[in-house]
Amino acid sequence: MTTAVELGPARIARMRALLVAGLAPVQVDIVDESHKHAGHAGARDGRGHFRVRIVAAAFAGLAQVRRHQRVYAALGTMMQTDIHALALETRAPDEL
Repeated sequence: MTTAVELGPARIARMRALLVAGLAPVQVDIVDESHKHAGHAGARDGRGHFRVRIVAAAFAGLAQVRRHQRVYAALGTMMQTDIHALALETRAPDEL
C-alpha cells in the first residue's frame, strides 16, 4: 500500500505494477506530465499529472466510463496519494 508520495520512476513503476496486476494489459504506456503543471494548485502536494495508454482484454464490451473506473480501481490508493490528474486512453485489443 502506498502511504506517502512516491517520486519519479518509482511512482511510474508502482503505477505500472498495479495496472498489470489488476488488468493484465497487453500494452501500458505511462508518461509523467507533472512538469507541465508546476505550481498548479492541485499539484502542490507532490501528486503528479500522468497520461496513460492501456490496452487490455478486460475493457472489451465496456463503456469508456466503466473502463476508467477499472483503471482507478487498479491504481487504488495511489489515486489519493500520488496522482492528481490522469489522462486515459483505454482500448480493448480488438479496437487497435
